[in-house]
Amino acid sequence: MDKHTIYHIAERVGVSPSTVSRALSGRGYCGEKTKAKILKAAEELNYAPDSAAKMLKMRQTNKIIFAVPDICNPFYFDMINGINQVLEEHGYLLILFYTKHSLRDELKAIQNLRERVADGMIMVSFNFCEENIGAINALQEPVVLTNKYVSPSGKDRFDYVYVDTYTGIKQATEHLIGQGIRRIGYIGGSLAEQTGYQRFCGYRDALEEAGLPLDDRLISESDYTENGGYLHAKTLLGTTDKPEGIVAANDLMAIGVMKACEEAGLRIPEDVAVVGMDNLDLASRVYPKLTSVSLMQEEIGRKAAQVLINRLRGYPVDKTERKLLPQLVVRNSSVRAGLS
Repeated sequence: MDKHTIYHIAERVGVSPSTVSRALSGRGYCGEKTKAKILKAAEELNYAPDSAAKMLKMRQTNKIIFAVPDICNPFYFDMINGINQVLEEHGYLLILFYTKHSLRDELKAIQNLRERVADGMIMVSFNFCEENIGAINALQEPVVLTNKYVSPSGKDRFDYVYVDTYTGIKQATEHLIGQGIRRIGYIGGSLAEQTGYQRFCGYRDALEEAGLPLDDRLISESDYTENGGYLHAKTLLGTTDKPEGIVAANDLMAIGVMKACEEAGLRIPEDVAVVGMDNLDLASRVYPKLTSVSLMQEEIGRKAAQVLINRLRGYPVDKTERKLLPQLVVRNSSVRAGLS
């Protein structure tokens, strides 16, 4: 006889798997009538939890690590909200681990998980490499990445949920090209990092497909902060052949660009059109309102947390690629009169 899971019980009773889990574990609220139906269905199906899952439950801390490179960036606030929506439902607490864009600190977060400070981890990194990926693959505990990474061996033990930032920057650049702008500057992250390089490639490919030249003088490697965007924009705007439009790889840098334009007496979008990425709340509160690419950060958080919970509870996990598509949100900072 095939072994039955909580998914079979959920289907028979007509409730969610998480409701079944709460009823069987005794943790969290479940109405008495619903609980009675679930227990009856479990008995009828001869349900028995996996012994390995029982052992794991005995060692549980009910904590999850969220390793994040920048605790000052509002982008991660929405992701945390999405993660917490799922974790609270399952009785887990979130531990925030600040890695500061440092491989050494990412390895510390991985070591904390190995030492059972938490049951699993969601990790944001701008530069997954052989060292941190090797350490993650050596873990027994489940890990979900928020970037796509596939090792050459194809034997990775982690999951990933991500948004296609390459396409996001490509959309942003194509949008400016569609406004008739030909000289477009780009302010991104380090090209030595996986994420920085992927975003730059979106800019590069959009120019190439439009038949526009790639000019190194218009490309800046910054640090995803408002001040970084401001300083690099001052340099770009201080040249004799300054850009007519600037694509910034996140909203904080884009807001820094807008500050630099204001100081230089340049109008947005008439003199310089600006596009960011993240679609933070700030984007609709600055003047002019900032065109930005939405990266679905709350949804990334929810999906990543759900995959992690499924791993911890021994539920079936779909191994297909979990990719979210970005969406360009057009506002005043990039639209020139008569060209929209």
